[in-house]
Amino acid sequence: MAENKDLRDTEVTEEYGADNIQVLEGLEAVRKRPGMYIGSISSRGLHHLVYEIVDNAVDEALAGYCTEITVTINPDDSITVEDNGRGIPTGINHKEGVSAVELVFTKLHAGGKFGGGGYKVSGGLHGVGASVVNALSEHLDVTIYREGKVHHQEYSRGHRKHDLEILGECPIEKTGSTITFLPDREIFEETVYDFGVLQRRLREMAFLTKGLKINLIDTREGKEQEKTFHYEGGIKEFVAYINRTSSPLYEDILYFEGNKNSVAVEVAMQHNDGYNEGIYTFVNNINTPEGGTHLEGLKRALTRVFNDYARNNKILKEKESNLSGEDIREGLSAIVSVKVEDPQFEGQTKQKLGNSEARAAVESIVSEQLTYYLEQNPQIAKMICEKSLLAQRARDAARKAREATRKSPLAGGGLPGKLADCSDKNPENCEIFIVEGDSAGGSAKKARIRKTQAILPLRGKILNVEKARLDRILGNAEIRTMITAFGTGIHEDFDISKLRYHKIIIMTDADVDGAHIATLLLTFFYRFMPELIKEGHVYLAKPPLYQVTRNKKQYYAYSDAELNQILEEIGRDNQNKIQRYKGLGEMDASQLWETTMDPETRILSKVVIDDENPQDLDVTFTTLMGDEVEPRREFIETNAKYATNIDI
Repeated sequence: MAENKDLRDTEVTEEYGADNIQVLEGLEAVRKRPGMYIGSISSRGLHHLVYEIVDNAVDEALAGYCTEITVTINPDDSITVEDNGRGIPTGINHKEGVSAVELVFTKLHAGGKFGGGGYKVSGGLHGVGASVVNALSEHLDVTIYREGKVHHQEYSRGHRKHDLEILGECPIEKTGSTITFLPDREIFEETVYDFGVLQRRLREMAFLTKGLKINLIDTREGKEQEKTFHYEGGIKEFVAYINRTSSPLYEDILYFEGNKNSVAVEVAMQHNDGYNEGIYTFVNNINTPEGGTHLEGLKRALTRVFNDYARNNKILKEKESNLSGEDIREGLSAIVSVKVEDPQFEGQTKQKLGNSEARAAVESIVSEQLTYYLEQNPQIAKMICEKSLLAQRARDAARKAREATRKSPLAGGGLPGKLADCSDKNPENCEIFIVEGDSAGGSAKKARIRKTQAILPLRGKILNVEKARLDRILGNAEIRTMITAFGTGIHEDFDISKLRYHKIIIMTDADVDGAHIATLLLTFFYRFMPELIKEGHVYLAKPPLYQVTRNKKQYYAYSDAELNQILEEIGRDNQNKIQRYKGLGEMDASQLWETTMDPETRILSKVVIDDENPQDLDVTFTTLMGDEVEPRREFIETNAKYATNIDI
């Protein structure tokens, strides 16, 4: 295994000074079109402001100068980010005639990330972070400790309130920046920070920057808490965190690192005994959820090295076909982190890396070091190869099952007998309700609009796909029925252009069993048809919990709070008849239509994927639906306080 080296860049030879700050264009458009710069003005955009300032401090850590960052949520929901890096340059930038600090906070695309003099590698939004945060803040305050002096400047909505001033002196060894900003309530839909959201992102940053300590402190009344993230093991500890709710196939976490073609590479990986692949990729600490060339390099290396090993050691017989990459990656948790001087991304969202040198660097480094590791650890090598062989056999069985399905009468355009389809053939107009049982299905079929609403009743709980390979999943009748009804195929055959309904609505009882069935369905969609969720086609229906009847007039309540509100309005006495619905089957067709199916009055919740923290979502599914009992018990105990409408 390779020696564990620190990947922080310490090769920057030019001084990081005022003239390293370069200006590319102005700032004015940010307040007019904030979504172009931070994605949205919702909660996601609000939290993105924090990440932009923290990214700048992490860049100092990558350059070898910062060891600790502290993020504080202040009582008024302003944010303070403090680091012990070199401090933003305070001298006059000779090209612009103002202080470098002012350039950083008032000029779009001004920073030390252009031209190679300030940072060799960096994340952030191409250097726009500090100025965008300033433009979108009611006020921003920056204090800089540099060269034995304390510098200070204040801004309001992107404009300086005064020149950079010197407040006093500090020890020459004290350096760093402290930035406090209050998001602008004129811009953002909400301005209350979520500790949990910040915690997930800052934990990820700490994993990716070996040795960096990040503190998160909440000082708001009633919400006081503090977390520290500090991982000397870096991404090895990241993999251990991801696999904490699974059963690892072997104890070691494989770790490979090196530098090739000016690309610094780190890879950590470990198989578990599950069936799902979880590889998460980063470039300069930026998450790339769509992968890219660095992911391609890892996949090529794994496929070639394991097939060579299996052939050379007679694990694969002469007549047996090679293991596919998918076979080898079954149950694999891995982190790929590369540092690239000039990262090229496909699209503006930085979701896919395009640098060809990253592919070559990852493939070369992993191939060489993994080959050596397998030779030194034959027992682990054999475990992985044998698991891959089982996956290969299951894949062959799944292929045969798919072929059998294609040859069945259903493949000719026929649909499941239990499906009550709609007559409109335009998928944009159509929706399908997945309901549990014949009773609810019968009411739903009577209630629906036949032209645009299809009903698919399921019998009981579907297979828990978290505990099964694809061949067994394709053998499950209820799952095959859904696949056929949707028309998209599944897994590698999935084609969203063939989707027959643009709304897939899970309509289950408002009780524990209904929630379990909905979770099983969501697990299936997430693992084998994730594009359905990513493209916004999956919804949860919200049936009422109560019906209140008074003087022949009916009211519906969707929560205990809403029930109490209704009773306050109509009066609390014995003239009220209150019915607690235990299931959809207790409603007649008109009630089901009025409360849960009528597009004019119903409540639907769209299911979305948090693509900023995919590894946390994976862990949640594994925790709730996997074999390990203890992590699930801990999860329930931790989150029970957030549960509502649970029958005791």
